[in-house]
Amino acid sequence: MCADLDGALAGYVCYGPTPMTEGTWDLYWVVTHPQARGNGVARSLVTRMEEELRAMGARLVRVETSQLDGYGAAHAFYERLAYPVVAVMPDFYKPGDDLLVMLKRL
Repeated sequence: MCADLDGALAGYVCYGPTPMTEGTWDLYWVVTHPQARGNGVARSLVTRMEEELRAMGARLVRVETSQLDGYGAAHAFYERLAYPVVAVMPDFYKPGDDLLVMLKRL
């Protein structure tokens, strides 16, 4: 799903069904053009995605991300949208780089 701002691509969200589950979806990426950041584009994309998924009977949306400090803005973004951390897999990506699983019930 894409968003535009004044006729230009402002961002997109990429998501899909989680294999071997009933009603669980993965949110893979939320991307916002640097000039569009701070305008609510990412929040609007995720909100619209959630609305569409609810209409299709989805139950859960899962986000996986690294716990490294460079992902701090992403962590805060998802937490503001009610995606708490529900699991941590130590050293998943490499030693010292844990995988965080964040989950929202729709």
